[in-house]
Amino acid sequence: MVYKVGIIGFGKIAQDQHLPAIRANPNFELTAVASQRGLKPNEAKHTFTDYREMLRDLRDLDAVAICTPPQVRHTIAREALEAGKHVLLEKPPAATLSELEDLRRIGHDMRKVVFTTWHAQYNKGVDIARDTLAGRTVKRLVVTWKEDVRHWHPGQQWIWQAGGFGVFDPGINALSIVTKIMPQPVFIKQSDLQFPANRDAPIAAELQFSTGVEGADLRAVFDWRQTGPQTWDIEIDCEGGPLMKLSLGGRRLEVDGEIVADESDDEYPQIYRRFEELLASGQSEVDEAPFRLVGDAFMIGRRVQVEPFQD
Repeated sequence: MVYKVGIIGFGKIAQDQHLPAIRANPNFELTAVASQRGLKPNEAKHTFTDYREMLRDLRDLDAVAICTPPQVRHTIAREALEAGKHVLLEKPPAATLSELEDLRRIGHDMRKVVFTTWHAQYNKGVDIARDTLAGRTVKRLVVTWKEDVRHWHPGQQWIWQAGGFGVFDPGINALSIVTKIMPQPVFIKQSDLQFPANRDAPIAAELQFSTGVEGADLRAVFDWRQTGPQTWDIEIDCEGGPLMKLSLGGRRLEVDGEIVADESDDEYPQIYRRFEELLASGQSEVDEAPFRLVGDAFMIGRRVQVEPFQD
């Protein structure tokens, strides 16, 4: 079966990742794009500036991929589900946990698929790390996630507004890996959030985790001010071994110094293959674990004001 899909919100992530993944999958047809700027890829048969017109006019549309800023995602996803469309949610899936739970409920009531996509989880190294850690006790976890916001989000002001997540927009990718691979549930023990004096979202964060294992050193550092080479690393040390390192956002895995996975970026093609499976089965997949950790980090976070940030 070929599923007709529309993209709502045609910014950088939609253009760089969703569009090529849909093009490469013969089981999806890009039928429409809703873009406030009127952007249109060549293969999209229909273009709308208002997503509501898309939902109203294209009755045969099977699904939508929502790639808007998170602050407006709940309203759009709710209306799409109520219009009878399946929904794929770019990360983070909503602005709040309550909104995500509401989308789960509506999807169930409407018998439509709701799919939360955590792209960093779709790396071979992440699966191998999860399987290797199963049944082990992690005594050390160090997450270092540092990148250049000016490169990845040029001129995007929504990320600095309340509900835009700030440095947790990339940091949630690290948390999605942590929640997938760790053999015990992970909790936020301490959170220090650095807010630029002129912004409503953090530019850096230092987190301490707990799993109930006494004496474990579990922490993360997120920073959006790194220039030059970017850092997306997770180091893990278990009682009795092994010593593991995930790098390149999960694409590369070393176990005791030996490279066991080192692959090219296949995250979004994998996401659409998984979406195809969910559509065929009629089952939703709503993973709120990474999102919950972000909420906890904000809930118990200590606010630290730092120098203003200018794009």
